[in-house]
Amino acid sequence: MKQLLRKPVQHCPNNDEFSACSLRQRRVVVSQRCRRIASHLRLTLTQISGADIHRYLSNSVLAPASFLLLLLLFWEGAARLFRIPLYVLPSPLKVLQALIAELPALFAHGQVTVSEAAAGIAISLALALLLGITMDCFPLFRQGLYPVFVVTQTVPMIVLAPILIIYMGFGAAPKILTVVLMCFFPVVVSFSEGLSQVNEEYVHLTRSYGAGKWQAYRLVKIPAALPSLLSGLKVAATYSISGAVVGEWIGSQEGLGYYLLRVKNSYMLDKVFACVLVIIFLSLCMNGLIRLFQRAAMPYLKKAG
Repeated sequence: MKQLLRKPVQHCPNNDEFSACSLRQRRVVVSQRCRRIASHLRLTLTQISGADIHRYLSNSVLAPASFLLLLLLFWEGAARLFRIPLYVLPSPLKVLQALIAELPALFAHGQVTVSEAAAGIAISLALALLLGITMDCFPLFRQGLYPVFVVTQTVPMIVLAPILIIYMGFGAAPKILTVVLMCFFPVVVSFSEGLSQVNEEYVHLTRSYGAGKWQAYRLVKIPAALPSLLSGLKVAATYSISGAVVGEWIGSQEGLGYYLLRVKNSYMLDKVFACVLVIIFLSLCMNGLIRLFQRAAMPYLKKAG
């Protein structure tokens, strides 16, 4: 700032000659200095606001964490003040104690649920890749099959799960199929939309160099549709644990759904809330794994962001 004030300007080169200038020249000098100062201030304010925005984004977790902490404190205080029974609403401290006490059992049941969810996601991904490419190759096939996919999502999964158990028994197969039915739709729709939005000029360019139809998909279309595919996978990964729990809830002898049903029938609400926390944690972990894979497979997206 001081350097700008000391910088010589046109019409009056230095401060000693400033008093000898006419009134009109003085106004020109002051106007030029004010414009330089204003320009410097605008640049500085822009840099400060950018730093503040970056700092806010880096600390954006503080606001929801603070709100969640206040909610838990209010919950704990209300449970103690009104002496709410455990079978009505357990306090957060009781839920934490139940989570620690039941951690070995929750870990064992959680392994079963995660294995069913992972198998369902893998099958959903394979089917989505196959049908997505097929629908992109044959538009008539897409027009006939896409409404069927939409209709399958209108049926509640809690209704389909008992039917699957009747036909497939109480093993892992109906649970995995439940996960597939919940996760398949977002993956295949996202992948199909990504394939349809690829610029055809790139495809024509590869074909002009002698690439076949499958090579065009492998070199151009599938890599270009990968961000859309991973976006659908992130949604599906979040739903996968819930789909496995729904299948276990209807009929199973192991898994988080079975554990949840057992403690619910015994009115152990502290253990019910502990199981819900584990389900939330596993769902977030599944989503986080897809995000890690996205960063590893497409590092250019991180650099662009």
